[in-house]
Amino acid sequence: MKIYIDLVLFINFFFDFILLFGVNKLLKQRAKIYRLIISSFFGSLSILFLFIPLNSISLFILKIIISIIMILIAFGADNFKKTYLYFYILSIFLGGAMYLLNDAFSYKNKGIVFFSNGISINFIVMLIISPIIIYFYVIEKKEQHNENQNTYLIDIYINNNKYCLTGYLDTGNTLKDPYKNRPVIIISNNKIEFDNKKSILVPYETISTKGILRCIKPDKVLINNKEFKNCLIGKISKKLKLNNSDCILPNKFKEDLC
Repeated sequence: MKIYIDLVLFINFFFDFILLFGVNKLLKQRAKIYRLIISSFFGSLSILFLFIPLNSISLFILKIIISIIMILIAFGADNFKKTYLYFYILSIFLGGAMYLLNDAFSYKNKGIVFFSNGISINFIVMLIISPIIIYFYVIEKKEQHNENQNTYLIDIYINNNKYCLTGYLDTGNTLKDPYKNRPVIIISNNKIEFDNKKSILVPYETISTKGILRCIKPDKVLINNKEFKNCLIGKISKKLKLNNSDCILPNKFKEDLC
């Protein structure tokens, strides 16, 4: 029996890309395609470790390390735990579907599954069935998310820089500046860089505290490709933990977004 390394590498690359693409769409990470491709290529090279004499424990640890590096390459360190969890959920889901098909339609030969004509069923599953499985799974999860979350894709333009973020529409965010009644988008401090010298100080008050929020006027804000001009961006030092979002949208946007 012949094993073609290039074919095995391609199958693993395609498998990893489908998984990363599914996680990207499911969590709305908006990762660049080239980062998914680089991560998938790195993951596909892990198949070469099968030709190195390693015990099961060493191989398991090595796979964990490789998967961590893949996530970091594709999505970075933000929301790493959740991204890593969904990566393995999709892996188990797709792997279980492949095992079922392998068991139903093929026989095993030294751990590699082939049809009688020598074509790997894994290859067939990868090219035809796995994208369909991942597609319907992602669509279903996205529908559930849309029903329970008011999340939007946001593009913020400041000083010729574009920031692509995810925002949560919070009806409790009624903050406005006292000068022109402009609504304020609240964002984590590490997400956007802007010049404090041009900032606008907006007083705020909550149930437990009150203070001054440093804000700026962005050049342009696009929410789901709809433009919002008359608003401010305010940065807070704490990290937001609202439905995996980067910023909190004001309640005033609700009518325009619904």
